[in-house]
Amino acid sequence: MPAEPKGVEGRAGDVVLAVGTTKGAFLFHAGGDRSAWTVDGPHFPGEEVYAVAFDQRRGAPVLWAAPGSPFFGTTLRRSDDLGVTWSNGDERAVKFPEGSELALQRIWQIRPGRADDPDSMYLGVEPSCVFESRDGGASWSPVDGFLTHEHRPYWTPGAGGLCLHTILPDPAGPDRMVVAFSTGGVYRTDDGGRSWRPRNVGVRAEFLPDKHPEFGQCVHKVVHHPARPERLFLQNHWGLYRSDDWGEQWHDIANGVPSDFGFAMAIHPTDPDTVFIVPLESDQFRCTPDARLRVYRTRDAGASWHALERGLPQHGAYETVLRDALETDEAAPAGVYFGTRSGKVFVSADDGDSWSLVTEGLPPVLCVKAAVLA
Repeated sequence: MPAEPKGVEGRAGDVVLAVGTTKGAFLFHAGGDRSAWTVDGPHFPGEEVYAVAFDQRRGAPVLWAAPGSPFFGTTLRRSDDLGVTWSNGDERAVKFPEGSELALQRIWQIRPGRADDPDSMYLGVEPSCVFESRDGGASWSPVDGFLTHEHRPYWTPGAGGLCLHTILPDPAGPDRMVVAFSTGGVYRTDDGGRSWRPRNVGVRAEFLPDKHPEFGQCVHKVVHHPARPERLFLQNHWGLYRSDDWGEQWHDIANGVPSDFGFAMAIHPTDPDTVFIVPLESDQFRCTPDARLRVYRTRDAGASWHALERGLPQHGAYETVLRDALETDEAAPAGVYFGTRSGKVFVSADDGDSWSLVTEGLPPVLCVKAAVLA
C-alpha cells in the first residue's frame, strides 16, 4: 500500500506543486529558492486526477482536486490545510440537471474567478460544459447558455473526449469569458454566459474536409495574461496562433518550432509576451521531436521561438507533456514546471533557462499547478 499522505506545512514564500496523475495526486514543497523538494502522496490513490487548482484570493491557500474513476465517477474535493485533510468524497456537488440527458464524466479544469469576486469559481467538464459557483464552491450549476447551446448536437469528442479544458474570465468584469474545448474550438460570451459565439476565424481543423469551419476545431489549450487579457495564445491540433482581439481573428505564430502540434501551453506570470510550449512530433507520433525534450519559449508574442534544453535529456527522450502539465509560478525569476507521461517532473527556477529533475517514477502526469504561498 502507498504511504499515508500527510499534507504540506508551508510558510509564506514557499512553493507548492500539485501534480495530478492517473493514480492519484502528489504535493511537492520547496522553499523560495526552489532548490530542494519534498513529496507528499499519493492523495486519492488509484484515482485519476485531471484537474487541480490553488485559490489564494482570500489569503490562506485553498487546494482543489477532482479525483475520479470510470467506475465510481468524479468528485470535487477541497482542502483548507494543503492536503492534511480533504472534504467528503461521497459528496456529488457537480451534476447535470435532470432532463438534460447528460451525465458528468470528468472534471478537466478548476478555475477560480476574478480576484475582486472571491466567491466565484468555474469548472470545465466532460461532456463539454461550464459550471459556475457563486458561493466559493459550496454549490454548482451549469451555465445555462452553454448547456443549451444550439451547436451542442454537433459537437463531437476528440481522442480525449468532449472535454472543456480552458476557462479564461475577463479580469475587468463578469460579462466576458473565453472557453475552449475539443473538438468545438473557442467560444466567447460577452453577456455573462447567456449567449456564446464561436471565435475560430483563422484556426484550421486539419482533420476535417472544410479546414476552416465556424466551429469543430480541436483546440488543445488557450492562455492569456491578466494584464493584457485580450491577447490570446492558442495551441491547436496542428497550429500555433495568437489573437489580439479576444479571438475575433487568429494569426499563425509557428515561427521556428520543430512542430506546431502539441498540447501544453503556459503564460509567463509577469510578461504578457512570454509563452512556453512543448512541441510534439505529430498527431500520429505524440512524442518530442528527435527524441529531445525541449521547452520552447517566445519573448516577443510568437514572432520567434527558442529552445530551452539545459538540464533536459537530449537523447532517447520519447516524452509527452499533456495540456495541463506545464505551469509557471509568480516568483521572480519565474518558476516553470512540467510533468511527463513517463512520470517525470522537471523544474526551472530561472524563467526556463535551466532545468532539474525533481522526481521520476510517478504514474503518468495529467496536470501540474503551482502556488507561491501567501
